[in-house]
Amino acid sequence: MTSLRDRLVDGAYALGWSTVKKLPEPVAVRLGRAIADVAWKKRGKGVQRLESNYARVVPDATPERLAELSRAGMRSYLRYWMESFRLPAWSEERVANGFEIKDGHRLTDGIASDRGVILALPHMANWDLAGAWVTTGLKTPFTTVAERLKPESLYDRFVAYREGLGMEVLPHSGGAAFATLARRLRDGGLICLVAERDLSASGVEVEFFGEATRMPAGPALLAQQTGAILLPVTLWYDDSPVMRGRVHPPVEVPESGTRAEKTSVMTQALADAFASGIADHPEDWHMLQRLWLKDLDPGKAPQEESGAQDPEKRTP
Repeated sequence: MTSLRDRLVDGAYALGWSTVKKLPEPVAVRLGRAIADVAWKKRGKGVQRLESNYARVVPDATPERLAELSRAGMRSYLRYWMESFRLPAWSEERVANGFEIKDGHRLTDGIASDRGVILALPHMANWDLAGAWVTTGLKTPFTTVAERLKPESLYDRFVAYREGLGMEVLPHSGGAAFATLARRLRDGGLICLVAERDLSASGVEVEFFGEATRMPAGPALLAQQTGAILLPVTLWYDDSPVMRGRVHPPVEVPESGTRAEKTSVMTQALADAFASGIADHPEDWHMLQRLWLKDLDPGKAPQEESGAQDPEKRTP
């Protein structure tokens, strides 16, 4: 039975996609900023956690600097949502002109190689816009994975939204996603995974900004199993309407070691690439949840800490 809270959450997202996309862009920008500022001033748990996470990224920041960062972070986060609600109404030209990427040849060369390409990203800026740019600008379809949300109708909305942008979306639960992703890569395809957070027991422990956390093993395992190219990507905003991005050098499979050892080395390399991008643009890292192991509540099960029902946790 669907709870009242679930119905309200689903209704809020439905309203966003049906209403915000009809607003003129300057109005949507102002609305997003106003909502962000109200949320920041209320200093709820999400804002406090965002600020706490930024303290790891910028360890010498004063309290005033952290407050500035968290305000900018909430504005970036709401910019993401306003853009995402409007993306289905954007023209191909608007999508193509809305994103510029550095070292994009690493991606295009990888696609041309037919080896298969894995793009691994942290929760930065607007990964949906980057995906739409790939499908429309590069004319390259790709596959991703979405966490099953409650209510089911909300999950269906997210799937329909991303499929409308040209993505193939697989459910994270059920155990079949990895095998399907591997098939897509062996066929020379492209997959994209948001990949800096997996606090379950299956996550790979890495050092991230000097402290331990766990990140998904999937990108490294898929690269080992299929021979696909593993490319870290980071995204950020500037003061213009254009989002920026960078394709980092590929993460290579080590020549020696067990599968677990190789996976550990490769996942640490991903973490290092993510950290470099986040350090340069911390306000565009939308991590409003616990990330470092030191912050976890020992009284909670790993799946509770992982935010499995949070709409922001969409991929493994």
